[in-house]
Amino acid sequence: MTEAADVFYQGGILAYPTEAVFGLGCDPDNDLAVQKLLSIKQRSVDKGLILLASDYSQLLPYVDDSAINRDNRSKILSCWPGAITQILPANKNISPLLCGVFDTIAVRITDHEDVVALCEQTNKPIVSTSANLAGKSPSNTWQQVQQQFGKEIDFIVKGKTSGLLKPSTIINGLTGEVIRG
Repeated sequence: MTEAADVFYQGGILAYPTEAVFGLGCDPDNDLAVQKLLSIKQRSVDKGLILLASDYSQLLPYVDDSAINRDNRSKILSCWPGAITQILPANKNISPLLCGVFDTIAVRITDHEDVVALCEQTNKPIVSTSANLAGKSPSNTWQQVQQQFGKEIDFIVKGKTSGLLKPSTIINGLTGEVIRG
């Protein structure tokens, strides 16, 4: 995983397995890398992106934790780790590339061992969006990623997904409203 962490810190684009599909990601604090990722994927900047982390402390620079009351925080944290992405209030000082047109940010604490290892090595969350061109089906294997993106991806973690059949559920962490089931 050291090579993946090096690519991450150098502003490169990574592909890696998640719970259900392969993701594309980069350093959330490197706007050039995020712009490159959006360009490769042909994804609108307005949509925002997901951050994956190995623990909640890695998300604190990006989430406005002060806007979450104690009861909601307990409910939010009880959903993790796992394949639940939650929409939470965003810190005002983060890159608008991460939030798109929203004042919220999508975050997930994952239990996928490859992503956990990467986040622990970098001590940061990683930007995550499905490994596919906008509007196409997500890649389920590293070979599909390589076929679809070729040399546009700087490093592929050649692991396996956790085997879930559909991408993470997305919920509003404050209201519990399911946005994607």
